[in-house]
This record gives sequence, structure tokens and C-alpha cells, in this order.
Amino acid sequence: MDKTLRVVEIFHSLQGESSRAGRPCAFVRLAGCNLSCAWCDTGYALDPGAGRELSLGLIIEALRPYRAGLAEITGGEPLLQAATPELAARLAREGYEVLVETNGSLDISLIPYPAARIMDLKTPSSGMSARNRLENLAYLRRGDEVKFVIADRGDYEWAGALVRSSFYPAALVTTLLSPAGGRLPPAELAGWMLDDKLAARFNPQLHRLIWPERDRGA
Repeated sequence: MDKTLRVVEIFHSLQGESSRAGRPCAFVRLAGCNLSCAWCDTGYALDPGAGRELSLGLIIEALRPYRAGLAEITGGEPLLQAATPELAARLAREGYEVLVETNGSLDISLIPYPAARIMDLKTPSSGMSARNRLENLAYLRRGDEVKFVIADRGDYEWAGALVRSSFYPAALVTTLLSPAGGRLPPAELAGWMLDDKLAARFNPQLHRLIWPERDRGA
């Protein structure tokens, strides 16, 4: 019997974040999250009972009409559901370039190659920084990405110290700094990065700039 996942939405949009920003992408948003970030913008996916139960086969079939070469599994927190790694592996076998976006609090080594992990490390303003599983830094592979949402100068200093630390795999990963929507002017974060010559990529939420009125499917 095919395994299942609890799915909140499946949609086609532009990839709004990461180094793939701007590319058409098929998204699978899974239900449930183990964190409660102060600036969460997908609150409708936090409930583990949200959405509906779908088999992996049905999920893959739902993506086919989009004819996208890129697929992302997101949430919520995808790693709360046991079948997520298998979905990532099956999508890769179908020929997709696969991204899995995770909040960094659970074991990312479960995500199979060649799927790329986008690990969202929680800054102090999120209220969840104590839940970061920093052991995950040792599991990152070339092509993976680490994202920090920055809401204030304290978040920026915290992220910068981690990125410059001896145990941060800067040579392997793309480091992304995203201004928290409605909390930090993008130009302010950009200025800090330029002044400090921080080895990171400025990462505004492109989909929010294009479709600011959309709550879902963007």
C-alpha cells in the first residue's frame, strides 16, 4: 500500500526564495509544525490535521500538469511526517530537481540525496532559536542552503557570528539572509551586508513582492 502524507496545498508558482528564486516550481505544502515563530507567514499549515491525506502516487500525479522541472516540499515542517524522505526520493527519480525546506529543528540527514536541503535556522526574534539543531550543520552537503530570517540588528549579529564560526560549512552551502516582512526594511539589511562584506546572499521573498495580496499558493 502506498504511503501517505497530510497535504495542505499543492500549487505552481515562482520559487520565491533560495538561490533558485524566479524559477517556476511545483510546491507541496505539508501540514503540521513543531515550532511557533513570531513572524510565521504560513499559519494555516501549522495544524497537523489541516488539509487532506494523499498517497505519494497521487501527489506526484498532481504535479505532472505543471510540467515544472523544480519541485519543493515545504510546510509547516515536512520532516514531522515519516513519508517525506520517500516523496523527495521519488520526485528525484521522476526527474525533478528537488528542494526540501525545513526549520532546522529535526534531523536533516533523513533527506536523501540528490534533494537539496534548505535549512531555516531560527534567529532570536523568532522566539524559537533555542530549538535549532546545530548538529545539522555537519550533515549539510554541497548545494544545500541555510536561511536566516532577519527582523532586527540583533538577529543580524547572531547570524553573522554563526556564519563566521569555524564549524559553519560556508564553503559548501549558500547562505541566505531574508528581511522579515513588515519588520525590517530590506534596504537596511542590504546595507548591513554591504558594510560588513558578509559572505551571504540577500534573499527577499520574491513571491510576496509579486503577489502581496495572496495568503496561499504563492
